Amino acid sequence: MTQTRTAPFMSLHVTYRHCPVCKSESVKPVLSAKDHTVTQEQFTISECAECSFRFTSDAPSQEVIHNYYKSSAYISHTDTKKGLVNMIYHVARFFTMMSKEKLVKKASKRQVGMLLDIGSGTGTFLHTMEKAGWSVVGLEPDAEARALAVKKYNCDIYPSDELFRLPDATYSVVTMWHVLEHVHQLDEYIARIKAILAPQGKLIIAVPNYTSKDCAIYGANWAAYDVPRHLYHFSPQSMRVLMQRHGLKVIGTKRMWLDSFYIAMLSEKYIGGNIFKAVWNGFRSNLNALFNKEQCSSVVYIIEAES
Repeated sequence: MTQTRTAPFMSLHVTYRHCPVCKSESVKPVLSAKDHTVTQEQFTISECAECSFRFTSDAPSQEVIHNYYKSSAYISHTDTKKGLVNMIYHVARFFTMMSKEKLVKKASKRQVGMLLDIGSGTGTFLHTMEKAGWSVVGLEPDAEARALAVKKYNCDIYPSDELFRLPDATYSVVTMWHVLEHVHQLDEYIARIKAILAPQGKLIIAVPNYTSKDCAIYGANWAAYDVPRHLYHFSPQSMRVLMQRHGLKVIGTKRMWLDSFYIAMLSEKYIGGNIFKAVWNGFRSNLNALFNKEQCSSVVYIIEAES
């Protein structure tokens, strides 16, 4: 792994020489994708021939990645309702929160417990679970998002590096809703999460799925590539390989039905399309996922330690 300087921030970029998941050197560039949110830069996405993992192979380093989040359009940090897509996002989020609460209870086989949410954003999910009776702690790297979460919900939310100071064998459930793809310290995070899970604890990870129909439709303009903020681009196969390498196993998967429509709307916005095409393409993606849930636009993985 090497580091080089590039415009526009003259920032350090990380260049991978091997697969971050399986460590194979059988990696090659497969496409170039644009940062539509902040800089309009092009970034390279590479794929591993061994485990099918894709990754942004010239991503900004951890020291400077914050520059690529500086946009009022980045909804998980600002909670903005400006624009049609963001308004729809907020309406959908109400139903998504109910679905997440139900999933946590079903996966953990608990009605209450200790929950850690990594990448809490502005705290909506934390608040949902706290209202349901759970003891909750959140981690969030963005100071402004943390401040907004405290202001709105008065929740316990801390900087992300607190993960490495939390007590072992404590949490019934650890959740990462569209967060793992942002984490530079991939192996360190997974190893630490395994350590803090209580016996029979569950790790719930939701990530975009590049093997989905909507990714096939939009190609390099697929909004869920979201380079360079998304460092990693998972397939179901590569997620299993990563977990297995850390002594964890995927015991179930769930579809995130609404993500296909949201991602299609963003993708259409990037290419100058329209909302009608977005709805149609979201429907096409979900129809495909109806027959194979691991081809949904986003997949939720339910994970536990190997016995």
